Amino acid sequence: QVQLVESGGGLVQPGGSLRLSCAASVNIFSFYRMDWHRQAPGKQRELVATISSGFTTTYADSVKGRFTISRDNARNTIYLQMNSLKPEDTAVYYCNANGIIYGQSWGQGTQVTVSS
Repeated sequence: QVQLVESGGGLVQPGGSLRLSCAASVNIFSFYRMDWHRQAPGKQRELVATISSGFTTTYADSVKGRFTISRDNARNTIYLQMNSLKPEDTAVYYCNANGIIYGQSWGQGTQVTVSS
C-alpha cells in the first residue's frame, strides 16, 4: 500500500507564494508519472501539473508560468511551487502517483486558500 502525504498548504494573500510537498512511502522511481490535482468547492477535480520519471513536465493552461512541479528522488518527494497566486487557485490540492507495480494512489489533500 502506497501512502502519499501532502503538506505546505495554508492561507496566502493574492500574489503570494506557497510550496506544496508530497512525500511517498515508497521509492518514487516506482512511478512513471506523478501529478498534482486540485478541487475547488462545487467544481470537478482538475489536473494541475504532471512530472514523469524522466522529469518531463506538463501544466494546465491556468497555471503555466506561475506553478512549477519538481521531484527529488532521493527524498521520495515531489513539490509544487506556486507563485503569483490568485483567488481562483483556492482549492484542495491532491498528489497522485501512477505506477505499474502499485497502480494509482492519492494523497489526502492539503487546503490552499488565496484571500486578502
